[in-house]
Amino acid sequence: MKKQEIGKRGEQLACRALEKKGYRILDKNYRCRHGEIDLIARHSDYIVFIEVRTKTGNTFGAPEESMTSVKKNRLIATALDYLTSHRGLPENWRIDFVAVELDPAGGEPSRIEIMENVLC
Repeated sequence: MKKQEIGKRGEQLACRALEKKGYRILDKNYRCRHGEIDLIARHSDYIVFIEVRTKTGNTFGAPEESMTSVKKNRLIATALDYLTSHRGLPENWRIDFVAVELDPAGGEPSRIEIMENVLC
């Protein structure tokens, strides 16, 4: 599988896992001048900005290890952009992270882990 296909597959699996936990997906691949947010959802009284990282092995570390401080700052800036450009959203918001590990062929997931409020 190509890198883009792996990422797309990871986002599909993340959506299913999040929906099973009560998240309602509002938007996908939101882009602005600050960056991109993979998924935006509503969960309880929160608007949730979700970063999905998908890997097909841990040669270069686990998916969560690829979250740099630069990426965190871009996520915050992009989330704030979304909040100011959309009306009627909950006041509470957070950033969650979904780590997806696929088998080496890129098909079946060996791990899907949802980590809430990763920037606290």
